[in-house]
Amino acid sequence: MSLEKTQFNRRGLFVGAGVALAMPFVLRGVSGPARAAAPMLGASRGQHYRFALGAFEVTTVFDGARGIEEVYKIFGADQSPEDVQALAEERLLPPAKAVNMFTPVVVNTGQQLIVFDTGNGAGGRPDLGRFAAGLAEAGISPGDVDLVVLTHYHPDHIGGLMEEGAPVFPNATYAANETEHAFWTAPERMSGPTERVAKIVEANVKPLTEKMAMLKDGDEVAPGIRALLTPGHTLGHTSFHIESDGKRLLIGGDFCNHYVLSLERPEWHVSFDMDKDMAGETRKKTLDMLATDKVMFTSYHMPNPAVGMVEKNGTGYRYVPATYQPFI
Repeated sequence: MSLEKTQFNRRGLFVGAGVALAMPFVLRGVSGPARAAAPMLGASRGQHYRFALGAFEVTTVFDGARGIEEVYKIFGADQSPEDVQALAEERLLPPAKAVNMFTPVVVNTGQQLIVFDTGNGAGGRPDLGRFAAGLAEAGISPGDVDLVVLTHYHPDHIGGLMEEGAPVFPNATYAANETEHAFWTAPERMSGPTERVAKIVEANVKPLTEKMAMLKDGDEVAPGIRALLTPGHTLGHTSFHIESDGKRLLIGGDFCNHYVLSLERPEWHVSFDMDKDMAGETRKKTLDMLATDKVMFTSYHMPNPAVGMVEKNGTGYRYVPATYQPFI
């Protein structure tokens, strides 16, 4: 038999398979009426993801996801649409559309139960505001939360603080960066382009101010948890470095909010960033630290469950989703 005859013809193989799949499958000797097909159940994602970090326990909780049209208007806003779409396609992503995910984090230190950011809130956009349900599924009661820490004051991070005028976490104290708080609570923010966010801050954050600690860069939030100023997305945007028994994690908030279009091109402008050049410098500095020190991180808009690592890739970086690293 010749080699030519024994080689697989890939096109023929797939065409043959297609014909076979198109033919009805019938078990010999089995007959009877066809039953109704099982119903479609719809897309589904895990609501929470939990792992040990030294003596601490970390839980990421899915608040929901929403689609983005014309993603090149948001990520790579200073680039040509063609360049943004080309990078997306190189990474096997749709060229124009994206899905934005929202993931708060809970850290149990053994002494305190700490929530980092609170999601969109129950009255927010469709398909969002699932944080409270996710907490329940994860076995976490809002009444057991000791401290709520805010990376910044955008609505998708503070929306879950209050519900029907009452605190969602009734026994908690709060912490946020002092620059962030001063900016968004200033009276002049209640008009102009900042009005919408400032009104949400007034409703959700201001009622909690008496129980709120104001943070500076490097402040200890709790033993093993320190504030790391990562400005640009907002002026007081703050990430948090967690360390327990030699294990490290960065809770990044929105310092980097797309795992390809921001992380691989940190200098590209993002329309959501208040100071776009500063945000780009912050991304480069923070991503370089994560890659050099091989530190695991979770960032609010990374793909669910939003836990991964960063590696250097030429002049940029690459996102590496966590697999079993958190469980070893």
